[in-house]
Amino acid sequence: MTDTPVSNVLLVTVDSLRTDAIEPYGGEYDTPTFSALAERGTVFENAFAHGNWTPMSFPSILASRPVFADTGRIGVDGEGVTTLAERLQAAGVATGGFNAANGFLTEHWGYDDGFDDFDAFVGGGADGRAGEFVAAHPTWGAWLQLVTSPFRRVGNRLRGGSDEQPFTDASRMLDVEREATSFVEETDEPFFLWVHYMDAHTPYVPAPRYLREITDRRVGKARMLIAHVRTGLGWSVGDRTLADLRTLYQAAVRQVDASLERLLSSLDAAGLTDDTAVVVAGDHGEEFMDHGHLAHYPKLYDELVHVPLLVDVPGLPAGRVSDPVGLDAVPPTVCDLLGVDPAPEWVGESLLPTVRDGVAPPDDPVVTVTVRGEDVTQQPIPRSLDEGDLLVSARDADWVYIRNAETGAAELYDRRSDPEQRTDLADDDDPSAVAARERLREAVLDHVTMLEGVDHDDSAASVDEDIETRLEALGYR
Repeated sequence: MTDTPVSNVLLVTVDSLRTDAIEPYGGEYDTPTFSALAERGTVFENAFAHGNWTPMSFPSILASRPVFADTGRIGVDGEGVTTLAERLQAAGVATGGFNAANGFLTEHWGYDDGFDDFDAFVGGGADGRAGEFVAAHPTWGAWLQLVTSPFRRVGNRLRGGSDEQPFTDASRMLDVEREATSFVEETDEPFFLWVHYMDAHTPYVPAPRYLREITDRRVGKARMLIAHVRTGLGWSVGDRTLADLRTLYQAAVRQVDASLERLLSSLDAAGLTDDTAVVVAGDHGEEFMDHGHLAHYPKLYDELVHVPLLVDVPGLPAGRVSDPVGLDAVPPTVCDLLGVDPAPEWVGESLLPTVRDGVAPPDDPVVTVTVRGEDVTQQPIPRSLDEGDLLVSARDADWVYIRNAETGAAELYDRRSDPEQRTDLADDDDPSAVAARERLREAVLDHVTMLEGVDHDDSAASVDEDIETRLEALGYR
């Protein structure tokens, strides 16, 4: 290890976090912890995920590798794949990883590799059998939160307490928070700590106090339950139900913000704030009928690919960077912060020179992939490269090109004049559109060619009952 700007790194990933959900990216709701990190750190305005949902995105975040590039399937346990935690552990850095029960981020797909302390919180719960039921049926958690809220508020006031934390831990946020805090308190420097929040993932089950914080309109219990029921049964979603879902989602983001504040306070209490860099990223976005659906089905538009990326390094200047970057830069950046050389097979490059010295990041399009079955709403578990049509996109700050590798169908959008990607310019003969199409098309075809040469490994085709139950609770069947 060489001289480093910090001794420790906290990597926080938030599932399904849209850029417009937090203040640093123009969000309309109060997110004070995210805002404080942005004010003293670096905001990457055009950061892009390499997949539209967790299993497609996370190989880049924790191993700086494109999904499918090594085995033709999801995960990071392929031969020759070095995870960020493995690289740091080998260099003598203590490693802790705590994932709030996302079944795609478990030992099954290699995400525990390199962690001294790891828990994915899949199966079981702090509340025994009741906790197991809520984890498997998180919408019931929303019902319990809402129906019992008035009684708990009265009880809390009589006891002189507050209701700032959820009554049920359906998202396993409190489990993650508790274990991460213990890791900070018990681990000697240097350390790397990764935490993954699931609160902003469907179904959105925020504590009622965060609903009261982010809206002055009444979102009644019945309306909220109806919004959950309608979406759970696949009924049509009108404007009112959509607005309620957005309110629930935004309250869940506010709940993450509060949990992150408590986690940062634990660093402060341990005297580690000045020695710890904080990196925050969304693993992908979330759709609210932007292109006809909810959640994060296999599409590659900005609402699912454009994500927050904040890097706060004590002692380094604050700033904003408009150049496009991919989340495969996270592992080499964390290693650079801790003075550890990156793994040779990693494809991303460190952003520390950008944060520290203002050096422009590499001027390469960011490539994102997904796999689509016969229906856009088909999300089987697990998913491999063989289970549908491969869709690949390439982005820069100004343009996005999307191509179906099987059919050759292509789309092109100008992100400056058409940020919602409504007007397809794939056949436009304007010189700027032609130049963008050719440049981004080349990046897409190069990626497709690379994936076509991968030897497929189906050794991890099945999952155990706990993982399957949790994934089904999150909407993957």
